[in-house]
Amino acid sequence: MSVTRTTASVACCERSNGVAPESVSINGSPPQPLQQRSQEHARSGNRGSKKYRHAFAVHAKNKTSYLSHDTEVAPSFLGFRNLMGLVLVVSNLRLMIENFRKYGILVTLSGASIRPLDWKWAAFLYFLTPCHLFGAYIIEWLASRAAKDVRAKEKRGEEEEETLTEWKRNAVFLTWRVLAVVHAINATSMLVFATWVVYYRIHNPGICVLTQLHSVVVWLKVCSYALTNRDLRDAMLNKDPAKAELPELYRTCPYPSNITVSNLSYFWWAPTLIYQPVYPKNTERRWGFIFKRVAEFFLLCVVIWITSAQYAVPLLHNSLNDISSLNLVNVLERVLKLSTISLVCWLAGFFALFQSFLNCLAEIMYFADREFYGDWWNSSDVRGYWASWNKPVTNFMKRHVYAPMVGRGVPPTLAQIITFLFSGFLHEILIGVPTHNILGFAFFGMVGQLPLIFATDPFKKWKGQNGRLIGNLIFWFSFCVFGQPIAAMAYFFAWQAKYGQQSRPSWPGAWSDVKS
Repeated sequence: MSVTRTTASVACCERSNGVAPESVSINGSPPQPLQQRSQEHARSGNRGSKKYRHAFAVHAKNKTSYLSHDTEVAPSFLGFRNLMGLVLVVSNLRLMIENFRKYGILVTLSGASIRPLDWKWAAFLYFLTPCHLFGAYIIEWLASRAAKDVRAKEKRGEEEEETLTEWKRNAVFLTWRVLAVVHAINATSMLVFATWVVYYRIHNPGICVLTQLHSVVVWLKVCSYALTNRDLRDAMLNKDPAKAELPELYRTCPYPSNITVSNLSYFWWAPTLIYQPVYPKNTERRWGFIFKRVAEFFLLCVVIWITSAQYAVPLLHNSLNDISSLNLVNVLERVLKLSTISLVCWLAGFFALFQSFLNCLAEIMYFADREFYGDWWNSSDVRGYWASWNKPVTNFMKRHVYAPMVGRGVPPTLAQIITFLFSGFLHEILIGVPTHNILGFAFFGMVGQLPLIFATDPFKKWKGQNGRLIGNLIFWFSFCVFGQPIAAMAYFFAWQAKYGQQSRPSWPGAWSDVKS
């Protein structure tokens, strides 16, 4: 009793001195913090005594439903994600069993027969196409020699300013119009010849796609090499420091010391379409990382091959008659069934190319900037998807097509339209030419993205998550549920109508007169 009184008296003295006690002991119990005791007292006051267990207050404060918008804690949907993944696996497993019972095993190691002439033409183009990249190097080397002569004359001061300016204007390899024409002839002749060979000489569509893709990539690299070196050359010859500002990174390799075969060879193999004299690089090469990416790439290629041969091809064959007779209900059912298969192939192809192949190539080349894609799957609008899913192409379009037009006074909206027209042209020669059917579906599919872009842009301005949800659903619905399956069905139908061996379907309606 004396101890209790002593403790209480000390607490009273502390309160009388203006100092609040941090803890207090009651009836000889261990000291407890006053804050903890106040919280426990509040809880007991709200709920009631432990003695009267049937009377404690359950509804003691304001609470919101867990899925309401005004909830204080953001809900977690991990369980629903697991459920959706499980439903996806089970539903596709059912389709796999149904496909096996109906068709058996369609995948064979022999695959489709490839003509020996296809391999020869593909190998010929593979070695010929990069020669135009080195043709661009010769053009830039001659221009760099002329630029160095101008700088030498400026430093020596041997000629007057007017004479030097006139000489610079008349120097053939310093005139951008001449260089642009020579570069255009060099690059475009390569692309035109490769496109002609792919369309008329190579039959297998798989080899056609790889060959045409290689030629387009090299063509874009030639364009970037020429345009970038033009600006670097102008910056070197420009006496105004404000106009000659270049990135700090370029100072380690100033123009024209970047015009070398080794510098161009690195750009040829680097996983980028943008030319720079210098790139951020790693200091070591991780072979374990490379082997993992190679294994991922080949495994995903096998997944795409099996999915296409076992599931997509039979479904596409079964849709030919419905397309010929314009049975729209059956065509819609085939499109919806094909959407899952095309989505699996597309996601596997995306991961194989952008995550596995490009990261493997970047590791081999010590290339350190590996932002090959963004989180496009979370895009709340169509514009965000096209800006994030393929960063190498997006960076090229922005740096060499869109930004120069806006810089010259072209309205941004018109510049976007022109950029998408150019992108649609590239998509058509990458899809229509290898399938030997220039239908325009790939081109107009890209142009058709413009209305979706302008329609989904306002969703980003909405408050809350509703705008992002609606925009993301529109993206998935338009691109993966309908866009890709319809395009695949159209080009497969055109291929079968032109080269089908068992039965060639007839084009529906007025298309039959056009194609005949």
